[in-house]
Amino acid sequence: MRMFFFLLGFGFMVIGFTYIITYMNLMSMGYDVLDYLKFIISKVECQFSVIGFIIVFIVIFTKGSEKDDIHI
Repeated sequence: MRMFFFLLGFGFMVIGFTYIITYMNLMSMGYDVLDYLKFIISKVECQFSVIGFIIVFIVIFTKGSEKDDIHI
């Protein structure tokens, strides 16, 4: 279950950061950094990166149950 949420969060981060990098082309059209930041904050697909980061952070830093441990 933890692996599923990790991969889900990672996928959200990839989607979000892809759009953030793609929207950097707006800066070459004359937008300044503040306008760029306002624009990406207002876009839902860019907020996926924050949601994905929170999911990955929670999955990594919370302790799982004993049955989730892998013994090699």
